[in-house]
Amino acid sequence: MWSDLQEDIYSETSGHFRDTLMNLVQGTREEGYTNPAMAAQDAMVLWEACQQKTGEHKTMLQMILCNKSYQQLWMVFQEFQNISGQDMVDAINECYDGYFQELLVAIVLCVRDKPAFFAYRLYSAIHEFGFHNKTVIRILIARSEIDLMNIRKRYKERYGKSLFHDIKNFASGHYEKALLAICAGDVEDY
Repeated sequence: MWSDLQEDIYSETSGHFRDTLMNLVQGTREEGYTNPAMAAQDAMVLWEACQQKTGEHKTMLQMILCNKSYQQLWMVFQEFQNISGQDMVDAINECYDGYFQELLVAIVLCVRDKPAFFAYRLYSAIHEFGFHNKTVIRILIARSEIDLMNIRKRYKERYGKSLFHDIKNFASGHYEKALLAICAGDVEDY
């Protein structure tokens, strides 16, 4: 039996993008397991997937990115760099396009550094999309009790200004006050 989310994904998306989303929603990622020999083998499969771009290779690519543990994927990305001379994100950007490409890049970035990924998403939502309210609210609320302080720290490291500062400059009134309260206070540190 599928959840409402799975039904929505299945009915509203298609192709490898849908397959990858469905795989992520099922939550079948391995945990804590690392195998250097398998990392080298998986890196070769990823390299072939970027070269061949066939349906079978795309399926293998999404299976590796959605099911291997974060620790294993770290090793896979290192091996991929050794084999191809290219960063995994750069290879995905060259080989694929559209929503499938964006999803694969998001997976890789989350594996590497989840707080940095969310800092990037917040920065984009604030600066590139004219303060995209839904994205800002969703990230702040969803991450507020998980890793928002780490996200704030990465935000300041990457963009030179605190998340607090940018919210103050781009929001106003009660909305600004609510976002700053979720953002954990009035501290400019992060």
